[in-house]
Amino acid sequence: MHGLSNKITLLRELLAELDSVVVCFSGGVDSSYLLAESILVLGDRATALTAISPSLAPEERSAVQQLAKRLGARHILVDTYEVDDPRYALNPVNRCYFCKTEVYGRAVAKARSLGAAHVVDGFNVDDRSDYRPGKQAAREQGVRSPLDEVGFKKTEIRTAARRLSLPVWNKPALACLSSRFPYGTQITPARLTQIATCERVLKNLGFPICRVRHHEKTARIEVEPSSIARLKQPDILSEVVRQFQSAGFEQIDVDPQGYRTGGLNLQYETSAPPE
Repeated sequence: MHGLSNKITLLRELLAELDSVVVCFSGGVDSSYLLAESILVLGDRATALTAISPSLAPEERSAVQQLAKRLGARHILVDTYEVDDPRYALNPVNRCYFCKTEVYGRAVAKARSLGAAHVVDGFNVDDRSDYRPGKQAAREQGVRSPLDEVGFKKTEIRTAARRLSLPVWNKPALACLSSRFPYGTQITPARLTQIATCERVLKNLGFPICRVRHHEKTARIEVEPSSIARLKQPDILSEVVRQFQSAGFEQIDVDPQGYRTGGLNLQYETSAPPE
C-alpha cells in the first residue's frame, strides 16, 4: 500500500506519460483534483471539458466555470443529449451507461480535434464498490482513470485536494439529477427541472446536503439525519411544502432515515447490469 505522497508522485508521473489530456470535469472533488494535477504537470496540454445537459443543476454550471477559471484551465462546455435517448429516458438500471457513452463519445471527439492524446476521468478506487455501469462506457471509449490506476481512495483525494487549497476539497458527493428517480421511472427535462428547483429551495433554507427523490406526484426529501428535526419545524416545513407544490408535487414526504448515497445501487454491486 503506497502512502499518499507516493501516490501523488505516481499520479504526476502517469500524467506526464499521458502527455496531453482532456479531463472530464464535473466540478466535484475527484475531477477537480485530477484537473489541478493535470495543469500542474501538463500546463496548457490539459483541457477541462464539462458536459452540459438538463441533468446538471444550473448552479453547478456556474460553479464549475468559476472553479476552472480559478485553476487557470482551458475550459470547454459541450452540450450532451442523453435525455433524448429513449434508452436513457426510460431509466433502466444501466442508465449511466447510455449517459457516459454520450459524454465520453463527445469528449473523445473533442480530444481528437484538439490533438490531445487521452481523455481522463475522476473514477477512483472507492468507486469500484458501487454499481457503475458508466465504467463500461469508459472502457469502450478508451477513457483512462489515473486516480484509480495509482490507487487513490476518496479520503486521499480530499486530503490531496486540501493540500492544493482547492475549495471543493470537502464538497459533498454530487450525483446527476437523474439519480433522483427510481429505476423505471421515466426521466424528462421537465422532471429534472422540478428536482433542480426543489433542491435549490432546500439549500436556500440551510440544507446544503440534500436529495429530492421523484416518485411521480410525490417528492421524498432526504437531508442529513441531524437536520431532520429542523426540517420538520412547522415554519420551515410549511415553506417547503408551499414551494414544492408550486413546482408541481402534490405530496411531500421526509425520509426518516435521512440522506444516503447510492441507495438505488446497493442491490447492484457487480460490474455488469443484472440479467
